[in-house]
Amino acid sequence: MDASPYRSRVRRFLVPSAAAVCAAVLAGGCSGPGPAPAAAPARQGVVSRAAGDLEDQYQAVIKDVLPSVVQIAAGDGLGSGIVYDDKGHIVTNAHVVGSEKTFDVSVATGEKELKATLVSSYPEQDLAVVKLDNVPEGLRAARFGDTDTVEVGQIVLAMGSPLGLSSSVTQGIVSAVGRTVSESASGGGTGATLVDMVQTSAAINPGNSGGALVNLDSEVIGIPTLAATDPQLGEGAAPGIGFAIPVSMVRTVADQIIESGKVTDSGRAALNITGRTVVDDEYRPAGVAIVSVQKGGAAAGAGLRVGDVITRIGDDRVTTITSLSEALADDEPGEKVTVAYTRGDAKKTVQVTLGEI
Repeated sequence: MDASPYRSRVRRFLVPSAAAVCAAVLAGGCSGPGPAPAAAPARQGVVSRAAGDLEDQYQAVIKDVLPSVVQIAAGDGLGSGIVYDDKGHIVTNAHVVGSEKTFDVSVATGEKELKATLVSSYPEQDLAVVKLDNVPEGLRAARFGDTDTVEVGQIVLAMGSPLGLSSSVTQGIVSAVGRTVSESASGGGTGATLVDMVQTSAAINPGNSGGALVNLDSEVIGIPTLAATDPQLGEGAAPGIGFAIPVSMVRTVADQIIESGKVTDSGRAALNITGRTVVDDEYRPAGVAIVSVQKGGAAAGAGLRVGDVITRIGDDRVTTITSLSEALADDEPGEKVTVAYTRGDAKKTVQVTLGEI
């Protein structure tokens, strides 16, 4: 269900005809290649200067942004965060803060750890905001970019504290945009289904979560959140496939938490139920059984009830809780969808006006 809006750029390359090549070679004829020309020192100089310019740009971005990236100690865990404003608000992942309410934060303005307190956590989008109890002088807020300008092929840097190594930087490109991915509920994840994710080849390791994915304009374009896993590697991370929450969602959630102390408008569609995955006679996932129905919610309004097993939403087959979340990922609150379900031995469908998470 990934909606990846790639913007193609087509370049035309003209290949000279054999006759033209012969004419250009003249006395050398067309019988075969001649001796290889010696390397051009001028060309080498151009390449060296280009590499030097890119290196200088990397170093400038790191100097600009790294002071705004912090390390967060939450209980026994370590993660990263981004200074959101000059009032001491720091945005990070919900799975970084976990169930903790107070934190030790290491900022770039000094080695001394500072205390911070949870403002609010929003596990549904795996985002949270904490606030420094005392704002140090010289605290620098990061600059946040625009999701609409993020394109496949852009060079990006991931900054954070992987494996407890604070102020670490890795480099890669934007590999894709518009990904829908689901976190595992085990191993410290929130179990959330996340939409419009930025895929990157920059290395994302444990501890990078909550840090900054940055473009070469020194703008944060996402928060590194998880790496893909490969079942053939024993659920180990698949190299070069990481995902970051897009900056548009980061700003939407953080602004609401700072203003209201909670998220008041998620923009995410929901059936307003709790459910569990059920299996068929061969022990294969076969649908989502409704465990409870929120009073006044979308499912209740459509007549769905406890015990119904949802098997399809629109054209999307539903076999697990994760697939249910993914089927709703591209929908918006207020949209009408067709829900297929079973009640006892009867197969039924119903139109549901979606609610909000």
